[in-house]
Amino acid sequence: MNGAAGVGSILLVTNPLSGHGKGQAAAAVAAARLRARGVTVDEVSGASAAESVRLVRDRLTGGDVPDVVVCAGGDGLVCITLQALAGTGVPLGLVPGGTGNDLARELGVPQDDPISAADIVMGGTVRSIDLGAAEVAIPEPGASESASAGIGFGIPGPIRFATVAGTGFDARVTLRANRMRFPKGPLRYTFAAVAELAGGLAVPYRLELSGVPGQSVGSVVETEAVMVAVGNTRSYGGGMLICPDAAIDDGLLEVTVVGAMSRRDMMRLLPTLSAGKRVDHPALSQYRAATVELRAPGAPVTADGEPVGMLPTTFRALPGALPVLVP
Repeated sequence: MNGAAGVGSILLVTNPLSGHGKGQAAAAVAAARLRARGVTVDEVSGASAAESVRLVRDRLTGGDVPDVVVCAGGDGLVCITLQALAGTGVPLGLVPGGTGNDLARELGVPQDDPISAADIVMGGTVRSIDLGAAEVAIPEPGASESASAGIGFGIPGPIRFATVAGTGFDARVTLRANRMRFPKGPLRYTFAAVAELAGGLAVPYRLELSGVPGQSVGSVVETEAVMVAVGNTRSYGGGMLICPDAAIDDGLLEVTVVGAMSRRDMMRLLPTLSAGKRVDHPALSQYRAATVELRAPGAPVTADGEPVGMLPTTFRALPGALPVLVP
């Protein structure tokens, strides 16, 4: 292998829509930096999530496997790439260029600095991190297409994610924010949340937790909740600290339940979340488990900001599932 740190070839995954063009610009700068350091850079960019998964998988199962796969974009593009990358042993590099960039933030990869990010790809440390897996129940005959497991990725089975999976109000906010073109950046999530407050809030949730630290048997929680977030990392949506005690390498998922509360309380809670501060409210509760099964009527699910399907869904921690390059 040529180049610094033994990296001779890189597969650069891009998406023209990441960060409304920010990802593509970051990719161009990073690619120039990597090539200047003697690295072969091949770029793939699918027209859809399913095509991106196929293109990356083809490269990783062919005869010319790259030394590193680099995502130039946001958490959604990372999630898409994970569906082909996880389990191969090929490390992931990050060039932040999306709206949230929460995985990069968690790992200390600098924002808005594609040259520094490219240098981390070349000379960083390989760290093993956990992933989460979301397995959506097979929908009943006649169910809407959006209820199908992993339909956006064009693959069967569990969807791997790196940051946070959201359900209920949380997922509806993410899906709305993804459709918005203004404002740019993380503030879109706040605007989307305010718009979603006009709809219904709490619904009955059932949580089945297993692999709980200090417990030999699982536990069941039944409660009215606005939303439930399942975190492999602490934040999502550009720094919103929804799972403040999550650790990316402890083999567990952190579950944050936002219980029934008034719209006024939700309006007070959102700015605190958006500011990246820990929320202290009696309606919030946290759990840690290796496996979480969630049920709630009519609740959509997102993972890393990407649509996955509907509840019921089983979430599992995948310990040490991904090598990633960090500072």
